[in-house]
Amino acid sequence: MPKKSTQKNENPYKYSDSNKRYYTYDYYLRKTFGGKCAKIPIDAGFTCPNIDGKCGVGGCIYCSGRGSGDFAESAELSVREQYEITRAKLSSKWSTDRCIPYFQAHTNTYAPVEKVREKIDAVLGLDGVVALNVATRADCLEDEICEYLAELADKLPLTVELGLQTAHDSTATLINRGHTFADFVRGYERLRAASDKINICVHLIFGLPEETREMMLGTVKRVAELAPEQVKIHLLHVIKGTEMARMYERGEYTPLERQEYVELVADAIELLPPETVIARLTGDGMADTLIAPEWSRKKVSVINDIDKELYHRGSYQGMRYIAF
Repeated sequence: MPKKSTQKNENPYKYSDSNKRYYTYDYYLRKTFGGKCAKIPIDAGFTCPNIDGKCGVGGCIYCSGRGSGDFAESAELSVREQYEITRAKLSSKWSTDRCIPYFQAHTNTYAPVEKVREKIDAVLGLDGVVALNVATRADCLEDEICEYLAELADKLPLTVELGLQTAHDSTATLINRGHTFADFVRGYERLRAASDKINICVHLIFGLPEETREMMLGTVKRVAELAPEQVKIHLLHVIKGTEMARMYERGEYTPLERQEYVELVADAIELLPPETVIARLTGDGMADTLIAPEWSRKKVSVINDIDKELYHRGSYQGMRYIAF
């Protein structure tokens, strides 16, 4: 009997066992660790150089007061306490004993290496830990920090997440990022040279003020040239209490429309290397602080639309990637 035609068995993308035409984080976890893993957000109490005055004040104009660590427990708790509390909360949601502590809030290498070591080493050996994710900025990767991260990568699988957001310096200035694309590349290359065991994840944001479609896809092409192990694509959220919210309220910013975002993400997927894990296709915002866009609250529906867009195009990840 002929095999029934489905999106799954018609999928031309090789790093998938479903209808997904891109390298999903779920697929990566199953192939790497044998199944799903629970990400445990940690707020270690660090700050950022564009907050404390080193390269700016106030932080990025879209960032919440907790530096993207809104889903973590309070930084007043120890790292171990945060891990155990959040793990217990997630136990009803995730039927897995495998956990990945995620140092997510602010810049987790922006401190003397001794303090960074103290905070991060606190999760090593905790029950259930199979890997580690550390979020930081590429301009906060001094040699001693890179050496420490290389040590970590020898102990367990390590992903270092670097917030790029945009490759355009004009936008970086507008959003108060505090570093240039050249700064980012220097830090990226320093980390890459430190250890070939470190997985690098680059964060991008679509919908930044004054960026055109061509500019956003230009950033994707620059990142594709770097060929990181992972990429996270975020939609810009307008969050209460931010400078971005004030711009929106003054009529100085218009968020992306849903279909516009869906098509942009599909374009980005086609441009990225086929072996790069796409760890996120859109971001999560705290429900009670999100101002716009309202359509972003339906995250699963948006992701389904991206899947449909790729299917209707007959495309998949890497279809338009050009190796350098």
